[in-house]
Amino acid sequence: MKSADRVSERAGQTPLLSLRGIGKRFGAVQALRDIDLDIWPGEVLALLGDNGAGKSTLVKIIAGAQAPSTGTMHFNHQAVRQFDPRYARDLGIETLYQDLAVAENLDVAANIFLGRERKRRLLGIFPILARREMRKQSALALQKLAIELPLRQPVGELSGGQRQAVAIARAAYWQAKLVIMDEPTAAIGVGEHAAILHLIQTLAASGVAVILITHTMPDVWQVASRITVLTRGEKVLDGKPESLDENTVVKAMLVGKGVAA
Repeated sequence: MKSADRVSERAGQTPLLSLRGIGKRFGAVQALRDIDLDIWPGEVLALLGDNGAGKSTLVKIIAGAQAPSTGTMHFNHQAVRQFDPRYARDLGIETLYQDLAVAENLDVAANIFLGRERKRRLLGIFPILARREMRKQSALALQKLAIELPLRQPVGELSGGQRQAVAIARAAYWQAKLVIMDEPTAAIGVGEHAAILHLIQTLAASGVAVILITHTMPDVWQVASRITVLTRGEKVLDGKPESLDENTVVKAMLVGKGVAA
């Protein structure tokens, strides 16, 4: 079942994420203006726009890295009034930036638990890392997504696509409700490219919402259930891929003229 079909089945339900009138100003610069946006569980939203369109600013607000100047945000039935990355993560919002925030000197299992390590007590007194338990849970997380990776291999020795898979597995393991992906297929091989797109579809099939930021148009039509375009800080187009063509989307990105569909 396509993600668009899953979203249509949720008509009438409360969105997972709801933004109303979101604006962001940096001094004299209006980076975002009056953004309304809803995202439902299981939806893959392609957030598109040229450089400087406001995508990064909007994502940082959703991820808690910046507070909006105006507007409101609701997530999972509650108003969000605290904009902090740790709080956003606790709500179930995981962000995979292009650098992926992985520790290259640590192995796969350690990266899945990075910053949230499990510990046990040696002799009932001294806290030490529960490495065996973390490897066991990491193996289950990878298996659930059909990812095959050596758990004890340093992430720095993995390919770009494999690192991306580790980051996705980490988000899934910690029960993310919304995963934001910034150019997840950039600079990886053809085979890994297809594998990452499949992982995005797998996340959506499990009910996780995905915001996909990409400049690779074929990816949009392969996995997205909705396309939203920002231009100069404004939402200029919002529609389903089947009702849009690439020329319309690119035109909206460049000149800011689009139609809701």
